[in-house]
Amino acid sequence: MKTPCVFVLCLLAGCAHTGAGDAPKTTVWNLDNVSTIGGLTPEVLGAPRTVSEAGRKALCFDGKTDGLFLPVNPIAGWSRFTIEILFKPEGDGPAEQRFLHIQDEQERRVLIETRVIDPRNWALDTFLRESDANKLTLLDKSKVQSTDQWHWAALVYDGNTMAHYVDGDLQLAGTVIFQPMGAGRISLGVRQNKIHWFKGCISRVRFTAAAVPAGALQKPH
Repeated sequence: MKTPCVFVLCLLAGCAHTGAGDAPKTTVWNLDNVSTIGGLTPEVLGAPRTVSEAGRKALCFDGKTDGLFLPVNPIAGWSRFTIEILFKPEGDGPAEQRFLHIQDEQERRVLIETRVIDPRNWALDTFLRESDANKLTLLDKSKVQSTDQWHWAALVYDGNTMAHYVDGDLQLAGTVIFQPMGAGRISLGVRQNKIHWFKGCISRVRFTAAAVPAGALQKPH
């Protein structure tokens, strides 16, 4: 059972707690409108479109002016975490796209990005920054995925190692020091300095206060 205060905080963050007992907290955001996401009212840039496709709803971004900002850091205080995002990058989008960006007041950053290699292929790029001395980028442009298809990307941090996955398959991993973040905000569809816009659709984002094992990561149905 959650204590009353934890339950209230969970409602404010729009989280869905999975399992019972000591199961880790999981917050799930469904992106099906621009009025409310996770119980929060986003700042809307441009005009992201709501679509229904392949049995799911999503918000689609134009790669030029569309983005969302929310005044919350969903992983604040977590020493271990997993961020999973269900998205569809379009093949004619910009070469570099920062479509999920979390930053706190100490300028610690988490970014999930794409590199569009050509109209048919993209590679995952992820980034953790605690300070100039402690930061890590994971990118291998030879590990490509298909554009114009739905994929789950995941960034997993276990307190020592950062790894990223596409559709449950490990792409890269590396060691980095990354202390728990403080209060901050998150942007979707664009980096927080309003460059590197994303062209494609985002349907769901999951935040889990644990390093989710590879076999338990989300995969497209």
